[in-house]
Amino acid sequence: MEGPEITATEAVLDNGRFGTRTIRFETGRLAQQAQGAVAAYLDGETMLLSATSAGKHPREGFDFFPLTVDVEERSYAAGKIPGSFFRREGRPSTEAILVCRLIDRPLRPSFVDGLRN
Repeated sequence: MEGPEITATEAVLDNGRFGTRTIRFETGRLAQQAQGAVAAYLDGETMLLSATSAGKHPREGFDFFPLTVDVEERSYAAGKIPGSFFRREGRPSTEAILVCRLIDRPLRPSFVDGLRN
């Protein structure tokens, strides 16, 4: 029986201090289908997941760098569940859109010119 290629991943943990706060980085546990993923924890109460993937071949018809930054704040663990019609996959808030732009603008120039994957 043939199936997908199975590869082993090894979790890498790194702890450090940022002022009076503890920061922990993990890779290899979450988002294993992404080409790169890091989970960052701040004081054990805030978690950030960053996952990256790119195509093997450039996409035709693109004259720009197709970078997408998505910010989704989840507060379900704190008991804050939206009561409106859009409970889960609703439109991002204005604050989330502005945070995406704050991340995208300084990050975009760090990629090589001509990248279209």
